[in-house]
Amino acid sequence: MTPSDGTGRDSATGRGSDHGGTPDDAGGRRPPAPREHHPLDVPVRSSLEGAHAGFAERRGRVLRYHIDVTPFAELPDRPTAADWADLAALTGPGGTASLAGQSFDPPPPGWRTVFLGEGVQMDGSEVVPAPFPEAVRLGPEDAEEMLDLVARTRPGPFLHRTVELGTYLGVRREGKLVAMAGERMRPRGWTEISGVCTDDAHRGQGLAGRLVRAVAEVVRARGERPFLHASADNTGAIRLYESLGFRLRRPTVFHAVQAPADRLGDGLYDTSRRQR
Repeated sequence: MTPSDGTGRDSATGRGSDHGGTPDDAGGRRPPAPREHHPLDVPVRSSLEGAHAGFAERRGRVLRYHIDVTPFAELPDRPTAADWADLAALTGPGGTASLAGQSFDPPPPGWRTVFLGEGVQMDGSEVVPAPFPEAVRLGPEDAEEMLDLVARTRPGPFLHRTVELGTYLGVRREGKLVAMAGERMRPRGWTEISGVCTDDAHRGQGLAGRLVRAVAEVVRARGERPFLHASADNTGAIRLYESLGFRLRRPTVFHAVQAPADRLGDGLYDTSRRQR
């Protein structure tokens, strides 16, 4: 369990802990009254209740992106057993969900942690946008080529429909996609820059930095501010982002969980309440 700072908020995530509520008649816990969050403290929820509502799946108090867009989901601050059951219904038996900025380790019985890592969330309000004439706009028709680059460079979760989340820019050399960056989550007033990667043979040419600044130009043109996430141990990337003007906003965590695979008999995976 990630340590608390004594305020009921997780000291690593800045989010509320997974405790609290009041007993209900069923022996569980009644959810506490909701409280206001900064959009970057709840990036998945803020995105799916706003600019990305068309990609949302909801069940009860749980939201997730459509399964082939990106794996991110969000639980309430203090999830009840019913909330976990709703997440299981959204993922399906044995399905996984990535929780950005939320850590419930260990997860409830039957669930399994498949990844838990420390990260940073960085505010790009001071980034100076700049065009990059060599960059080309990428779209769904480029998805297979983008997935191939991701497989070679491993920048983080990227699925077949991730490109639909926003503007993606890439650089081709001799017809081959060798670098890219784009937009992922869009919390209110902000856009996450993500998918930043460069083929090993083309590193050291400043492509990543120029692509990030070009995507930031797109973000700023909408009147929004850029931000991003990075693994805490990816010091090279963090140095690059700092050189571009990104500043640490908070430490965070990345927690991927796998739902139980054998609870079909008790209605846990009933999808009748799923909304899209």
